[in-house]
Amino acid sequence: MPSKNPRINVVLEKPLYNALHELAEEQGLSLSMLMRDLAREALELREDRALADFAARRDEDFDRGKALTHEEVWQ
Repeated sequence: MPSKNPRINVVLEKPLYNALHELAEEQGLSLSMLMRDLAREALELREDRALADFAARRDEDFDRGKALTHEEVWQ
């Protein structure tokens, strides 16, 4: 039965392919499932880095004198 999920083709160097193949076997996964999980993890890491960068920029601009107190926020 054909899958309804989109597919992509990736060309890998032989050493990278071999390493991924071994990792998939160790984890009891197909190469497709391993690559899906690795892609998801990579996207999450990029998102975490982008959010950390955003937080750092906001922290640099933070002026405690202009900040609202806890009580002011909840009024």
